[in-house]
Amino acid sequence: MRYLMIHKIDESRPEAWNPSQEFQDAMGALMSEYAESGVLLAAEGVTQSKDGAIVRKTEGAGVTVTDGPFSEAREVIGGFALVNVESKEQALELAGRFASLFDEVSVEVRRVYEFEDLPQPS
Repeated sequence: MRYLMIHKIDESRPEAWNPSQEFQDAMGALMSEYAESGVLLAAEGVTQSKDGAIVRKTEGAGVTVTDGPFSEAREVIGGFALVNVESKEQALELAGRFASLFDEVSVEVRRVYEFEDLPQPS
């Protein structure tokens, strides 16, 4: 089963976009461990919300684009990892190890739909 782990950070914290060398080394070691064990499919960090935008479609209003930063959001996406594991419990354990590297973070863990999960036409 594939799980997407989305980590959300408080971008107002100074270290959010300028991690220490110690943090970078610890994160690199953890991601290397995940990759070498075969569970890591992809992982990336993203830039600050000021560099992004939200594209929203609403009924009757069409498509709108809102440029960042997203001041209404306390937490913003800092990055993601996509893992292939045997169970949700294993994904949660990996997310917990990841979260332990931060002073403050939340990690949302969501199972990725597989083709077999989709309703099949009758």
